[in-house]
Amino acid sequence: MTNPFEPDVIAAITRHMNHDHGADTLVMCRGTGGHPTATAARMDGFDATGGDFVVTVDDTELPCRIAWAEPLSERKEVRPEIVRIYQESRALLGLDD
Repeated sequence: MTNPFEPDVIAAITRHMNHDHGADTLVMCRGTGGHPTATAARMDGFDATGGDFVVTVDDTELPCRIAWAEPLSERKEVRPEIVRIYQESRALLGLDD
């Protein structure tokens, strides 16, 4: 499957996530990403079917893939899906108020 997102879109979104939402990215990787003991995380890219992250667990960097609920094809679909994953991750980790 060809990635429907242009490199500049991927770069802009990953930069935004890593610079403005680093703590949120870590929550996502600890929750739905399946790395509850991760101490750091960054978004590395994404495509139609999911986001690619790098997590630090026990001082080792590991890949982490989080699937979207359904395939995405437009930039405007990415933010709502990231918000969904973040909220789901908070619930999985027992962080909901």
